[in-house]
Amino acid sequence: QVQLVESGGGLVQAGGSLRLSCAFSGSIFSINGMGWYRQAPGKQRELVVVIDSAGSTNYADSVKGRFTISRDNAKNTVYLQMNSLKPEDTAVYYCAADPLCGLGCNEYDYWGQGTQVTVSS
Repeated sequence: QVQLVESGGGLVQAGGSLRLSCAFSGSIFSINGMGWYRQAPGKQRELVVVIDSAGSTNYADSVKGRFTISRDNAKNTVYLQMNSLKPEDTAVYYCAADPLCGLGCNEYDYWGQGTQVTVSS
């Protein structure tokens, strides 16, 4: 089976930091687009940031300057460093990946189960 497993979520105070990881495993040997989405209670799922195989990125305006995405292709792992966290960052964060599509994918092929990030004030 193809699996994406997120880790690193938790409870932090405003201004703190967290580092999320997403490890990919399965029969697919190459991934183009990898990234992070989030869904807060009562809101639609939204893009946080995505990165393609060449390293090009697309960040949501709400996280620019605070969040940084990186990937290790050899390990099939993508990371999200989150600094200066705000209460409005509270959401379930989902990892996504696609073997063909890079940036701007309408629908990714593979998704993780999500990890909860809660930022208190």
